[in-house]
Amino acid sequence: MKKLLLCMTILCIAAAGMVFLGVLVQAQDTVPRMTKEDLKPQLGNPDFILIDVRSMGDWQKDTLMIKGAVREDPVDVGSWMDKYPKEKTFVFYCS
Repeated sequence: MKKLLLCMTILCIAAAGMVFLGVLVQAQDTVPRMTKEDLKPQLGNPDFILIDVRSMGDWQKDTLMIKGAVREDPVDVGSWMDKYPKEKTFVFYCS
């Protein structure tokens, strides 16, 4: 009985992982991407929020920062996502 329960648990976790992976793959096809050439004219636009989601280590050791970007922790989105107005356009970038 314990082996059956363990197998069912593993199958449920695997199925959930596959669903999550499918959502991520689908999001890559639907979320617009922009090049640095597309980004440059938007810098300074008050309706445009640029969020740097690099890891803290990557962010601290890099000497190049995009002017006007805000660094936020990508792991803790729940703690900061509500502080930004939803009607703005968001661009997230990482290394």
